[in-house]
Amino acid sequence: MQLENRYPSIPYLAEKARKRVPFFAWEYLASGTGTERLVPRNRAALDAVELVPRVLRGRFTPSLETEIFGRRYSVPFGTAPVGLSGLMWPGTERFIARAAAEKGFPYGLSTVANESPETIGPLCEGNGWFQLYTPVDPEIRADIMRRAHESGFGTLMITVDVPVGSRRERQLVAGVSVPPQFTPRSIWRAAIRPRWSLETLANGLPRFKTLETYFDGQTFAGAARFVGKVVDGRPDWDMLRQMRDAWPGHFVVKGVMHPEDAEMAVAAGADGIVVSNHGGRQFDAAPASIDVLPEVAKAVNGRLKIVFDSGIEGGLDIMRALSLGADFCMLGRAFLYGTAALGSRGGTHVYDILKADLEANMVQYGAADIAALKSQPRTIHG
Repeated sequence: MQLENRYPSIPYLAEKARKRVPFFAWEYLASGTGTERLVPRNRAALDAVELVPRVLRGRFTPSLETEIFGRRYSVPFGTAPVGLSGLMWPGTERFIARAAAEKGFPYGLSTVANESPETIGPLCEGNGWFQLYTPVDPEIRADIMRRAHESGFGTLMITVDVPVGSRRERQLVAGVSVPPQFTPRSIWRAAIRPRWSLETLANGLPRFKTLETYFDGQTFAGAARFVGKVVDGRPDWDMLRQMRDAWPGHFVVKGVMHPEDAEMAVAAGADGIVVSNHGGRQFDAAPASIDVLPEVAKAVNGRLKIVFDSGIEGGLDIMRALSLGADFCMLGRAFLYGTAALGSRGGTHVYDILKADLEANMVQYGAADIAALKSQPRTIHG
């Protein structure tokens, strides 16, 4: 109850996180790209979705259990993959993986997270989804997929909305770099966050452990130089179909915003898509993800699962996405705010916040289960 009273929502965790991490770590996670119009556009578009409640539904506890990609989860949301997640707080990947196993939600591990699939997969206890960029080298691509599957990841998410790395001006000004540059300013910024610095010293500097195995010397700097080739694979539909054929589990295409691309994902044999604008971190002129969701859902027409991502801050936003056609939702920043604010307790507390908020708002709305969210009136104000 003490945590709930101090940090009852994601913004409270974000504010605490901002005070605990160095400036460059905060800017890495919180920033968008370009002039950063898309980050607030995601928020404004979600706020524009109004849900008309029904009354006199009697006493009920909403059913949140959701089955997707061959597994039943306790809630219709999970953790989106975030690169360099250990920069926000050392041990973040392990903390969230254990929370996913305990609470029953999926954790998306990024190719460029700081822990390897071999470490995180067993901790997830079957609740792991692995996010893959597309390395140019097909042997490395195939080997990463093999390692993920053997580590217990049953769902593969291919990120396709990063043909090149974006220009994130705030990060440049903040001195975010890979590998880290030890300048007087960055050292000072770390020093005035002593808990973060001590935890980092104890755990070691962030490393790309999934990638470093492919480099002589296994150095962070060597792996970092390869990151550009990983995210600059510039996949096409032929490459996607090859990966679909090679992956034995469920296959998801992450970063779909256009109905025609959704149709092509169906034709390529995908089990799901993630409607996402990368949290406003890639292309600043893109529409808000929630604005394109209804058209994409109409085009798909139930032929694959739709996961929604970008801008979610609470249970009410999850309701909005589910009501407009999503089958599931993912949050990235929210879970990292949690671990940055609370360390090992962060993942479970974020889950508790979102679950409680979702349940309360579903009762207010008069929806006893997820299916009911899709059948009640909603309004979108442009």
